[in-house]
Amino acid sequence: MRVRQADPDRDAAGCAAVYEPFVRGTVISFQERPPDAAEMRGRIERLSARYPWVVAEDGETVVGYAYASPHRERAAYRWTADVAIYIESGHQGRGLGRALYEALFELLVAQGVRMACAGVTLPNRASVALHERLGFQRVGVYRRIGWKFGAWHDVAWYQRELIPADGDPPPEPGPPARLDQS
Repeated sequence: MRVRQADPDRDAAGCAAVYEPFVRGTVISFQERPPDAAEMRGRIERLSARYPWVVAEDGETVVGYAYASPHRERAAYRWTADVAIYIESGHQGRGLGRALYEALFELLVAQGVRMACAGVTLPNRASVALHERLGFQRVGVYRRIGWKFGAWHDVAWYQRELIPADGDPPPEPGPPARLDQS
């Protein structure tokens, strides 16, 4: 397995293929229609302009990905990012989630992002366990916030401090960093 930064042209179809079962068959994603490769390429391009997106590949096949996105649009949130991760079912439980998130966190820290937030549709024991193992703390639950497959679903919110806060004004977050590919 190799973790590297995503390339929109090279990885869009693979990321779309990993994501599709989560959209079609689960409430893990609240999307109702899976994005095709062109739409996924646009997402990778748009988000990568400001935040990191990493993929895991087995040989030449994308088997998982993680990315960061804006937490909220207000200026005071610019040191915080939402994070998400998706791993093909056949590759779950092998440490790939940790590897993807650790690479993502390394890039976020280099960029100056100090807080990562993640939403987890409940129930989802595997995702809850992953986030808690990686130091995320549950900070609340949005009750009956999303409607999919004929029912309302709760979303738990987690956060993890990436850079400890002190009393001084933080430096402005920088542009997206690059993974050392050596």
